[in-house]
Amino acid sequence: MFNSSTAMSGWARAGYAARGLVYLLVGGLALMALLGAGGRTTDSRGALQTLVGEPFGLVTLTIVALSLVGYALWRSIQAFADADRHGRDLKAIAIRAGLFASAIVHLTLAGFVIQLVVSAGGSDSSGQGSQGVAQWLLQQPFGKTLLGATGVLIMVVGIAHGVKGWREQFAKHLQMRESLQSKLYPVCRFGLISRGVVLAIIGSFFIWAAVQADASQAQGVAGVMDFLRQQVFGKILLGAMALGLMAFGCYSLILSRYRRLAIKGV
Repeated sequence: MFNSSTAMSGWARAGYAARGLVYLLVGGLALMALLGAGGRTTDSRGALQTLVGEPFGLVTLTIVALSLVGYALWRSIQAFADADRHGRDLKAIAIRAGLFASAIVHLTLAGFVIQLVVSAGGSDSSGQGSQGVAQWLLQQPFGKTLLGATGVLIMVVGIAHGVKGWREQFAKHLQMRESLQSKLYPVCRFGLISRGVVLAIIGSFFIWAAVQADASQAQGVAGVMDFLRQQVFGKILLGAMALGLMAFGCYSLILSRYRRLAIKGV
């Protein structure tokens, strides 16, 4: 029977799918740029902006925006209602705080998408999100400390992603046939580890921005991709990371279909 829990489950699954689309776009555009096919390294905002002007682009963006709002609500339920039963010890509180932070990030992204729909594109803000956050933090009391702590937190989240992928800790949240596990689990592992690496590098950028007291040193996903391009074997690293982010997008789609959702009393 349809109830509020059923509705929330639907929004949560739509949200995972929307996140999957975002990362498929980010990774796909980076891969296209590497292959000279007209793509570019960008972040989630820049990737979504590419949909403006495409056939059914504004319709797709509207659906993505609504889905991201649902995803943010699901993250909030995970954080405050402890839907995944993390508990109340120090580790659990840290995890739940991270879930709430994720809710804020995705709600902000939803707001950006809504702005894109209303303005039918607007100006290109790709790459400005991280620097804007860093600038705001630096302007607060103890700004350098706040910015450095934010960088450390992002690095910790990245490491947690890597551990979750390496140890297949995501498996306890998935419900699927064993015949699918051998096919889909490697994609999940690769995606989580890749996103973990990206977050760890972003965290290091924020820490360096704090040391230099310079918000322009803070970079997001696009900055990470450009950084990798400049390293030895840069094209190989960039290609691997592009594929990894696409794998994370696939992981999000897998969650959309197979994740256990314990939503009660909503």
